[in-house]
Amino acid sequence: MVRGVNLKKYFNTPRGLLHAVDGVDITINKGQTVGIVGESGCGKSTLGRIMIRLLEATGGEVFFNDEDILKYNSNKMIEMRKSMQIIFQDPYSSLNPRMTVGEIIAEPIKVCKILKNKSEINERIYQLMNTVGLSERAVNMYPHELDGGRRQRIGIARALAVNPSFIVCDEPVSALDVSIQAQILNLMMDLQEELDLAYMFITHDLSVVRHISNEIMVMYLGECVEYSPSLELFDNPLHPYTQALLEAIPVPSLESRGKPRKIIKGEVVSPINPKPGCRFAARCVHAKAACAEPVPLKEVGENHFVKCVLYT
Repeated sequence: MVRGVNLKKYFNTPRGLLHAVDGVDITINKGQTVGIVGESGCGKSTLGRIMIRLLEATGGEVFFNDEDILKYNSNKMIEMRKSMQIIFQDPYSSLNPRMTVGEIIAEPIKVCKILKNKSEINERIYQLMNTVGLSERAVNMYPHELDGGRRQRIGIARALAVNPSFIVCDEPVSALDVSIQAQILNLMMDLQEELDLAYMFITHDLSVVRHISNEIMVMYLGECVEYSPSLELFDNPLHPYTQALLEAIPVPSLESRGKPRKIIKGEVVSPINPKPGCRFAARCVHAKAACAEPVPLKEVGENHFVKCVLYT
């Protein structure tokens, strides 16, 4: 189990502190997927990088098997990397163009010293390629010789190479065609079932997150504004921002043509030195004076949390 407690990440800017992630709690159980959704710039990717300590948190704790990894020294953190991996968004820029497919997959095995014998490493490379659906003849190819779907399969194979139990999936299908997206998603779900993996699945595509997630966190300007089981969120969205996100999903039906849609108006407030209170208030049709005060994340149903004065 992976658990983040009151996680914060601030960046220094000439105008002040940019609150990229601000007081987020999250729990991901073994064999489960928690989807993180929100518009660009809401802090999704930053949260994922904090969870595996690619970025150092400004505050908070990350517990993996009941130990706070943020207190680990560099040597202990190298060992921890075997348990925590990431699949990056861009399947091309995340791969070294000067390395072959086999070399890319072998690199974490060698760095973490999981296998030392060359024949064992080669056997493991072919095993991983077979697991993610890559042809063995691609082992000596370079990333530029492959399409986006196969590049992303390389990224997945590389993440699996050290036998992790927790993987951060940072928009792993956003750069792919729709048909390839389905293949990669189904592959990831099959691997999760087979290997009992825990996923943090970061995306802005709600149809994707509904397909793969057990629970969903909605983020807005660094904060969690709603958190609930996946089906509950789609059947009963409570926060006005969540409702607007769901309203924006295209409906492939002629009957929906001409149907009025709720459009979010107003400007996004600055995440630099934000004022207390609801950060969505400037764009919310339900905004009132109470929104200027700090708003707690409140449980309003079974495992359904929302941060809004409408439910306090």
